[in-house]
Amino acid sequence: MFTVAIIGRPNVGKSTLFNRLAGKKLALVNGRPGVTRDRREGEARLGDLAFKIIDTAGLEEGDNASLQGRMRAQTGAALDLADAIFFVFDSRAGLTPADRFFANLVRRANKPLILVANKAEGRAGAAGALEGFDLGLGEPVPLSAEHGDGFAELYGALREALPEATALPSEPADCATRAPPGEDQDGSELDLAKPLRIAIIGRPNAGKSTLLNRILGQDRLLTGPEPGLTRDTIGIDFEWQNRPIKMFDTAGLRKRARVADDLEKLAGADALRAAKFAEVVVLLLDAAIPFEKQDLTLADLAEREGRALVIGLNKWDLIETKGATLPELRAEAGRLLPQVKGAPVMPVSGATGEGVESLMEAIFRVHEIWNKRISTARLNRWLAATLEQTPPPAVAGRRIKIRYMTQLRARPPYFILFGNQLDALPTSYERFLANGLRQAFDLPGVPIRISKKTSDNPYAGKKSRQR
Repeated sequence: MFTVAIIGRPNVGKSTLFNRLAGKKLALVNGRPGVTRDRREGEARLGDLAFKIIDTAGLEEGDNASLQGRMRAQTGAALDLADAIFFVFDSRAGLTPADRFFANLVRRANKPLILVANKAEGRAGAAGALEGFDLGLGEPVPLSAEHGDGFAELYGALREALPEATALPSEPADCATRAPPGEDQDGSELDLAKPLRIAIIGRPNAGKSTLLNRILGQDRLLTGPEPGLTRDTIGIDFEWQNRPIKMFDTAGLRKRARVADDLEKLAGADALRAAKFAEVVVLLLDAAIPFEKQDLTLADLAEREGRALVIGLNKWDLIETKGATLPELRAEAGRLLPQVKGAPVMPVSGATGEGVESLMEAIFRVHEIWNKRISTARLNRWLAATLEQTPPPAVAGRRIKIRYMTQLRARPPYFILFGNQLDALPTSYERFLANGLRQAFDLPGVPIRISKKTSDNPYAGKKSRQR
């Protein structure tokens, strides 16, 4: 069994990552930095890999005889024991001078090293993860130890770092788990053994509890004509066609200005938390009064959090002109929600069960798209053709050059552009590229993230020599 040490400055989430890999809360976690002082060992699992994990104190500068120095000595002992290192930084805070200083120390340990960009959920964290390239420790692995996102990426990186120790019995030790850059292979990060987390959100009285009862085939949740019956977010485990599901019924969400009761505030916060932790969000609308302003706000929330989205038109049994109404509502969804263009719009009735199977199929389909990976080779063939046909505009006389792109991760699909002058790339052109990716690689209904990495000018800031 091999050993991995988790290293990093204080308060980057090392203990949270340790607890996640150990599968239980072994290490004390607190927002205050410096809680962990001694190293802590545990048995970890990551996919089909079992190994020993070591949680260490946050690296801090100080004399060897000081508390910080003794803590650092414990971390040094962990490095000696380790076969590989997870070097963790806080992607929301970005790189700090301490990160850069201790990265140099860890580099000298001469051990296989995986750069972990923790707290990478949401836009702020995803953007900060890109700063990890500046450490020169390889490609950062963005994840959220708290939310459990990105561990498929960590699994692949660990198998690449320790190919012999992590080789499966049925494959050679040098077998790679991911296609090298440039190979024309796509893939996904689906784990069919892990419950698919689905959150049903919507305005009060949209019929969320009634629909979930219909899916379960039993009256598990309290329902009735009164709005606001559901207060707590209820998570229910079940199987649908032999696939494990964890579905969350949530309280109805009204406009914040209309919420005055403290209990409703707590219920609303709980509902939003369920949406943030879900993989797929089902936005349930009343088919008779769809696409109210609050509905659009909730759809935008799902997009901002990077969740896959399915729109359910509930109470469809009450619609008389179904054939004419459905195309109109799907067209309206495309017009009002361009950020998740192509999101499935599914008619359903919690009261009668109409459309439930189609809704579940749409959930599985959009979840698969959300996990989709596109090979670097295919991406750059598409990019070259796109740039040739529609090059980026010049800004203030400066030519913008996009050299290549790659997909950093899935869940949702996240791409990075590399080139020159990318800071000046217009937002409209980024939207053009996102729409092109969505169409070319069949990515409907999921958020698409694009970040930019501009090449540094080595002569920037230097004065020219006088002759």
